[in-house]
Amino acid sequence: MTPADLSRTVLHAVHRAVAENALRVPVPARVRVERTRPGGSGDYACAVALQLAGDAGLPALEVARILRERVAAEPGIGRVEVTGPGFLSLTLDAPGDSDRAVLDAVREQGSAYGHGDALRDEVLQFHHAREVRAAVTADAVRRLVLSQGARVRISCEEAGEAEWGLLGVTVDAHGTPPVTSPAGPSAPLTLLRPVPAGATAAELLERLGADATRWGLLRPASHDRAPLGDELLVQAEANPLFRVRYAHARATALTRGAVALGFTSASDAAPYGFTSDVAPYEGPARPLLDLLADHPRVLLAAARHRAPDRVARQLEAVAHAFFDFHDSCPPLPSGDEKPSAAHRSRLALAEAAGTVLAGGLSLLGIRAPAHL
Repeated sequence: MTPADLSRTVLHAVHRAVAENALRVPVPARVRVERTRPGGSGDYACAVALQLAGDAGLPALEVARILRERVAAEPGIGRVEVTGPGFLSLTLDAPGDSDRAVLDAVREQGSAYGHGDALRDEVLQFHHAREVRAAVTADAVRRLVLSQGARVRISCEEAGEAEWGLLGVTVDAHGTPPVTSPAGPSAPLTLLRPVPAGATAAELLERLGADATRWGLLRPASHDRAPLGDELLVQAEANPLFRVRYAHARATALTRGAVALGFTSASDAAPYGFTSDVAPYEGPARPLLDLLADHPRVLLAAARHRAPDRVARQLEAVAHAFFDFHDSCPPLPSGDEKPSAAHRSRLALAEAAGTVLAGGLSLLGIRAPAHL
């Protein structure tokens, strides 16, 4: 069960409590579930009772007790405790179930992992200046909100540079933004105004190329200046773009290496290498798995806040955790060592990291080459 699945499980319990008249509150659009912090109990924690207490006219502890029995009855939930001022502490059925669910979801959904329909009811229109950073930001925001189910239209105050197309930018309309649009009637207008790049698309493309230009424009928050120096082209760990793309390339190389050694990350008897004698992922693997599990939430938050920089920072964190894991827990056997269930388990995690990196780069409009 992934955090997104668990969030839907808790939300279903809230619906039940309202339908059974145990709570009289507006049902929230979403419920946030987080990994339990060190010293806490259970696998996950949820503060929904504190969120609902005011509307319910009840103490948060009472709301938590009403929800506890309903959440505990949901499939996949082993135990639910009420802790602190009214938190729900959730324990899954069996250790490793949530880890397995994350890897299952990544493998099944591929680069679309983290996409969803949370914004399916939203019709959006973005308008930006005739400036390269504004155009690239609008394009990345379009990709993000589309990944979450929204309908969207982009307009620009006037025709842009021809080179915008080389950066993957498209614009639906020029001039004064219309009140209505093909995206839907009365689409809300959002002006995207990042700090200008201080250079034209043609100048940036000639000096940096499309991928480094997009990363340089999107990585900083829109209210910050975008550093666009030659450091974006440095093929070394100090360059975050190189590190992210190298982590993806290394993950694909691990798959090729495993095939050459005659094994994969899954077998018919033990999907993803999980067997009774292999413990759930811990140690250096845990930060990486937690980041992968949190990826859908990051994408949704980036879409809601029109903030592609959040995706870039997430990819940097995944790449960093990937190398920490890779160096401490090699996914491939060395020397005369034979491939084991542990190697399959590690390879599955490495492949999932590579998939998430590729999907995130795609949302930023940046290529994820298999070789660097």
